[in-house]
Amino acid sequence: MIKMSESTHRRTLIGRVVSTKMNKTASVCVERKYKHPKYEKRITRSTNFLVHDPENQCCEGDKVVIQESRPISKRKAWTLLKVIEKVVGQQMMTESMQEEIQT
Repeated sequence: MIKMSESTHRRTLIGRVVSTKMNKTASVCVERKYKHPKYEKRITRSTNFLVHDPENQCCEGDKVVIQESRPISKRKAWTLLKVIEKVVGQQMMTESMQEEIQT
């Protein structure tokens, strides 16, 4: 018999944080591009996800990785895995730059 932890495959997506006005919750916009079937033009579509951020570590403009999880509330079923790029003022900081500053 297969255990639940072995059979779970969870989707991961990359997006930008749009809002952090809620406690332990962030709104993340994920953009996807596809080709129109008839006109063959590239179209950009975006979807907003509510993400569980238990430590309130992300802020608006950050690039983050989110993972599908069990439903936490009515609209929140994603959790924050990690912050890829951190926004400081108007500048972007990658993970390697953050590590250099912390050491």
